[in-house]
Amino acid sequence: MRLWLKDPIAVLADGAERGLVVEGRRIVELVGRGREPVMPVDAVYEAGRHVIIPGLVNTHHHMFQTLTRAHPDAINKELFPWLAALFPIWARHVKPDNLRLATRLALTELLMSGCTTVSDHQYLFPPGLDSAMDIQAEEATAAGMRMTLTRGSLNMSVEDGGNAVAEATQDVDTILADCERVAGRYQDAAEGAMLQVAFAPCAPFNVTKRLMVETAKLAERHGCRLHTHLGETRDEDQYCLANFQCRPVDYLEEVGWLSDRVWLAHGIHFNDEEVARLGRHGVGVCHCPTSNMVLASGLCRTRELEAAGVPVGLGVDGSASNDNSNLMEGLRHALMIGRLAYDATLSHTDALRWATEGSARCLGRTDIGRIAPGLQADLALFTLDELRFSGAGDPIAALVLCGAHRADRVMVAGDWRVVDGLPVHLDIAELRAQHGAAARAFLERL
Repeated sequence: MRLWLKDPIAVLADGAERGLVVEGRRIVELVGRGREPVMPVDAVYEAGRHVIIPGLVNTHHHMFQTLTRAHPDAINKELFPWLAALFPIWARHVKPDNLRLATRLALTELLMSGCTTVSDHQYLFPPGLDSAMDIQAEEATAAGMRMTLTRGSLNMSVEDGGNAVAEATQDVDTILADCERVAGRYQDAAEGAMLQVAFAPCAPFNVTKRLMVETAKLAERHGCRLHTHLGETRDEDQYCLANFQCRPVDYLEEVGWLSDRVWLAHGIHFNDEEVARLGRHGVGVCHCPTSNMVLASGLCRTRELEAAGVPVGLGVDGSASNDNSNLMEGLRHALMIGRLAYDATLSHTDALRWATEGSARCLGRTDIGRIAPGLQADLALFTLDELRFSGAGDPIAALVLCGAHRADRVMVAGDWRVVDGLPVHLDIAELRAQHGAAARAFLERL
């Protein structure tokens, strides 16, 4: 069916003043000012109340952490003490049933904020959670969202010189075997894929060098991407210098990870030479502005990274350090903290680019992230009916500057997944009750 999204207030695309036409899963035409679609359409959606942007792409999250938002043992801490407080709680309490609820809640929040593609860095695999990737694949499929299933890993506990708790770690062979299994079952390299796979050892301070090296080899064999935390805090710099006698980017090169197959979470504390080196190799960086502010980690050098050729995307990061899963809100935070770092010429269009096209590049995708003929029909439609938008002159800028946080409609692969601000596939009141009940166990003191 050919559907014309007709006469929106504005579209984040050139030459689409009268909207766009979707056929099946793809955008097939942009309709310019004073024109009609070149071919007959089967249906019309009157979009006169809407601003249309590409579906947002979230490139870094930890969905299990929705169960420990604003946890009293972890608030008002920086990264390392924050992790020390929460690792034992996560290792004890995260189980298949509550991981399913955590994933469902995070996906629903993201979808309602206008997000159509997600990547979750699921690195926690305590005993009994072997099915984590299958649970997430099932939940993403039920939500109708695209997902990069990011099989993370931990194999260095505090006793080994890392910072994870022993109950949350796995041995290298177990990790690699499950990575093989997940890639064999879910990796889809086709255009328009709904599920893809990445491998993601957690961070330099909780995985071994052998795991980093072997994971890179495995990703090469399976055509999967690679992801890890890097350059998030000064503490990480000191850890790498003390344990590897080099800085984090040097370590990345040493283990074979300087590649355009890689995207990094945070990427804050890189010097000029490291920024240039990352750019030469096409390594992506996911900017996590909200989390960086909550944990006081620092300011990502977005302008320098982009100028060097680094793909820059956006992520909400873990819900315990955000503490929500709203990428549209994160987009506004990216603009505001960027202006503090640089100046007022950092634009709302920069932040929108990071959350769409830049994030798609981090995930290695060229079929999403823009509104253009031939690309997937992943769209977020926002109204400007709320009081916060009254008086706004530029409708695209208003989404960012006035603080849009909830889409009215969201389309993924040509299907409406949010209608009138609500997901079509579930009851959010019931989800809130179930998730809240599951989260209460995480408030028990160890």
